[in-house]
Amino acid sequence: MTSDPPAVTNAVLRVAPASPAAAVAHFGASLAFHADVSDVAAALAAGGDPGFVVLDSRSTQSWDQGHVPGAIHLPTALVAEQAERLLDRSVPVVTYCWGPGCNGATRAALALAELGFQVKEMLGGFEYWVREGFEFETWEGRERRGPDPLTAPVDAEDCGC
Repeated sequence: MTSDPPAVTNAVLRVAPASPAAAVAHFGASLAFHADVSDVAAALAAGGDPGFVVLDSRSTQSWDQGHVPGAIHLPTALVAEQAERLLDRSVPVVTYCWGPGCNGATRAALALAELGFQVKEMLGGFEYWVREGFEFETWEGRERRGPDPLTAPVDAEDCGC
């Protein structure tokens, strides 16, 4: 006699987790499309050529408020018109916009991919760049704020992720 397994009553397991093979495919693909702020910052801080360029896809007013040092400014609406002139097709591009609530970097990444560029999106955008305590540039010069303890370790080199 077989009995049915008990009904799952919590929302987490109401839909069963994916198989390990499906999870490998999904999370591997996610990493092919995304980079996080800490990894981008570490690659840029290591010195030399990081092997990618950073692209700020926000407006000029947003750029002036602050941007990642060394980033290229190319608003999303101008990607199709100006990307070929500003970017080298052989160098991967990492796009960012304001933060998790903004999909401008996603739209810029799509436009770049449609033009044949290799591209990743920086998760967290400029918001998390600042919140994690990395230096940024404004029209007045360079600034840095202390890390937000809810987004980055305060007394450690990295989060250990």
